[in-house]
Amino acid sequence: MQHRIFELGDFPLQKGGAILPDAKIGYLALGELNQAKDNVVVCPTWFTATPSDTAMWLTGPNRALDPERWFIVIPNHFGAAVSSSPSNTPPPFDRGRFPHATTYDNIVAQHRLLTEGLGVERIRLVSSWSMGAAQSYAWGALHPEMVDAIAPISGSARTANFNKVFLTGNIRAITSDPDWRHGFYGEDPPIRGVRAMAAIYAGWGLSEPFYREEGFRAFGAGNVEEFIDYFWDAFFQKCDANDLLAQMWTWWHNDLGDHPSFGGDFAAALSAIQARTIIIQSETDSYFPPVDSEYEASRIPNGELRVIPTIWGHLAPFNPEDQAFIDDALRELLDA
Repeated sequence: MQHRIFELGDFPLQKGGAILPDAKIGYLALGELNQAKDNVVVCPTWFTATPSDTAMWLTGPNRALDPERWFIVIPNHFGAAVSSSPSNTPPPFDRGRFPHATTYDNIVAQHRLLTEGLGVERIRLVSSWSMGAAQSYAWGALHPEMVDAIAPISGSARTANFNKVFLTGNIRAITSDPDWRHGFYGEDPPIRGVRAMAAIYAGWGLSEPFYREEGFRAFGAGNVEEFIDYFWDAFFQKCDANDLLAQMWTWWHNDLGDHPSFGGDFAAALSAIQARTIIIQSETDSYFPPVDSEYEASRIPNGELRVIPTIWGHLAPFNPEDQAFIDDALRELLDA
């Protein structure tokens, strides 16, 4: 799939008074915008994902998000290698000097892409997984007049303290590698740090029942060590370390209330979401436990929570059986 680029020009960021010069947002557009312009679905990317990755796991024939029916726009968030990121931005904002971007920065950029670049005035559904779920909440809060429905999948409207414990381990794993060099590594990137991060991720991304029942055998691994080496190490070593850190900063600071429109009032930000909302959460997700989603659903006027009965933890959207649960909810929102 060929990624497209929308030029944002000099882009002011929410935090620190920074301006990202010559900013870019990468995206995919699948399907066709119909004459009524009422078949638009937005699927923001998740941590490490390109638009192509997101399309592979959320869309397709016989899925709820079928490009034969829906015009699906998949924007890449800042730091995720296709949009402006430490790895692709020229000096003086390259590598360790890349400025911090918030979830709301990404929504401002995506809104410009949709309205200025694609001529979209109405969005039928915003839905995605993990960091994409955070962006789904922000779309609903910042543009209630534009969004009909949202379906955040395995994510949260505000990063919880326990989640930050996990992120701290990842950040320290990378930055403690001597090859990191404060973000200015050359031909020898901090591979040891990234591999240490991958091992941390392996324990959080899937649940204890998944490992007890040896679900890793579905990935062709005969034991835990092979699973970490063949799946988790391989997955993260293809990512740039500065890009990983930039995205984790965005993840850590995700807070729906942290915007001038809401003045830090998290409950008010949730109440601003007028879209029909189905929050989809895995019962075994360590990052985003359903208890947090229960509060979010209670504060969104048209919100409800549906919990996936699964041992796949945070990675439930990659399990075909759990995909069916997710698609049922998406179809309900799309067909309403």
